[in-house]
Amino acid sequence: MAADIRMIKNMNDIPDKEKNQKRKTGEIVNCLVNQNVINEKQVQHALRIKSKLASDITLLDILVDLGYLSENQIKETLRKENLSIRVGDLLLELGYITKEKLNAALEIQKKEKQKKKLGEILIEHKFLSENSFLELLSVQMGFPHIEPDILEIDRDLASKIPVEWCRANQFIPIKEKNGKTLIIFNDPLNPSSIKAAKKNFGQEIAIGVASLSSIKTALDKLEISLKKKDKIIDQNSAQGIVDSIIGKALMSDVSDIHIEPLKDRLQVRFRQDGVLVHYKDFPPSIIPMVTSRLKIMSNLNITEKRRHQGGRIVFEYNGSEFALRISFYVTIHGEKIVMRILNRTNQVFNIDHIGMQPRILKKFLLDAVNVPSGVVIVTGPTGSGKTTTLFSCIGHIKTPQISIITAEDPVEYTLDDISQCSINPDIGLSFEETLKHVVRQDPDVIVIGEIRDRYSAEVAIQASMTGHKVFTSFHTEDSVSGLVRLMSMEIEPSLIASTIVAVLGQRLLRKVCTSCAKPHKPTPEELQKMGYTPADTSRYQFLKGEGCPSCNHTGYKGRIAVFELLVLNEFVRDAILNSRPSYEIRKICMETAGLVTLFEDAVYKAAAGITTISEIFRCVPKLLPPRPIKEIRRLQGV
Repeated sequence: MAADIRMIKNMNDIPDKEKNQKRKTGEIVNCLVNQNVINEKQVQHALRIKSKLASDITLLDILVDLGYLSENQIKETLRKENLSIRVGDLLLELGYITKEKLNAALEIQKKEKQKKKLGEILIEHKFLSENSFLELLSVQMGFPHIEPDILEIDRDLASKIPVEWCRANQFIPIKEKNGKTLIIFNDPLNPSSIKAAKKNFGQEIAIGVASLSSIKTALDKLEISLKKKDKIIDQNSAQGIVDSIIGKALMSDVSDIHIEPLKDRLQVRFRQDGVLVHYKDFPPSIIPMVTSRLKIMSNLNITEKRRHQGGRIVFEYNGSEFALRISFYVTIHGEKIVMRILNRTNQVFNIDHIGMQPRILKKFLLDAVNVPSGVVIVTGPTGSGKTTTLFSCIGHIKTPQISIITAEDPVEYTLDDISQCSINPDIGLSFEETLKHVVRQDPDVIVIGEIRDRYSAEVAIQASMTGHKVFTSFHTEDSVSGLVRLMSMEIEPSLIASTIVAVLGQRLLRKVCTSCAKPHKPTPEELQKMGYTPADTSRYQFLKGEGCPSCNHTGYKGRIAVFELLVLNEFVRDAILNSRPSYEIRKICMETAGLVTLFEDAVYKAAAGITTISEIFRCVPKLLPPRPIKEIRRLQGV
């Protein structure tokens, strides 16, 4: 496309007919002209080029390709004018829909007895995906994409107006934030919705966007929660103690609860941001009753105390149901209990938001996620975010035209419009049995929760050989180790080379707390470990949290993923076919496939002040010395 534009631009015989004739250029282009971002002469030039191009390219794209305009300038203009440009004009000018689809949606809107918003009609009639609509609002317009979490909703704030009023206007109030009321809308460009929100919560509101289905679900849960009176928890009963522990964990956004019987106490710890933090100690006398209570909740044998057991709990809290996977492990002081919280209500599967750098993300989408067949593997240890990445990929590609089926143990997060199966060996629904039936379901895309053994690896490879797209995960140290482990399972190298499209290694690192972050100069020991000199790092702003109430005095708040993307090319495939050792394959990947290692991505994120050097060495393997930070930035397109 850009080549076509340059060719026409360089032609000397471009006609200049109707130069002064008024043309319909679109609202966004008019705004850009009014704000002196571009001029009328440039617009006329782009219009003449557009008339010469056969493809249905937008005028904005032509202006960008000509160098008259940048994507950021478009976004800045949209954010200034976000309430004065109609949503249909926006979608049309930005290329999200065609004029024919817009006209069809407008006709449907006219004929509807119950008037619906244009965005609703476009999504309902499949003229536009909901993800594309949210992308327009979030990426282009600058409204943050925030899926409403029932646990974060201020019930006193929400009780100010009827839930039905929120449903009618398709928004939900969340909480007071920086002196403003944070309100999540499905369509913040709709003047009536904004007016209704400001009428009830004042003129100073902060706006977020979310899918209509998630807003409706949150409102349903909020309604149930408001109708129920707060349950008084008896801290002296087993039920009260268990409910308070799980409730506190849900409120604190932890991933795991550890209940550990020790010689003189029952210790409770939470895994928060990947690290265990102490919550509370209880007297040892309550150990038996807490253990029995949790076994009853998970339908396990309370009399069995000599063998390990595992199960699931459905826990109701604030109008929502949460699934927890529970494990009982026999120790000398009693049974240690670990609960993994599975279905967080605020989980957002948006591949643009998982932390991948621009060039790496573009390559991952183009060469791995969007290709029609082959196996894509996500590797990393337990708790490294593999499931989130897998479902972000599925969320990106899922459409009504694609059949997606999964085999998971267990199903941790649910997505609409896909068929998910949770393994249950107790009733004979084993992983092997499920995989036998997966291909018979006529899927386009298969998600295998985890490659566990040679059998599951062979199923993934065989499925891809018959034209299916397969997404799966693997417990290995990095991307290259994933390939090597497949070879160690005695999978034919020729099958690995011909079916594996890409391997993505990842880890989760804690982020520096923004409330207490201070500049940090790398110590000589840190520089030596990284393989850098002071001159290599002097131009970058490393940070370290001092500790404050906001981060529970840890210096960290939240987590960020680091990635290592290996897209197989002919050189890598040749190395696999010749069974080269992992060291050689890794060097070939870095030299020919643009591989940026996990350690290098982590170094970049530390140099950008996102995480710390000590966190890198706590979580990320250093298999080769990193390249200069400047080179890492170039490879990542930063």
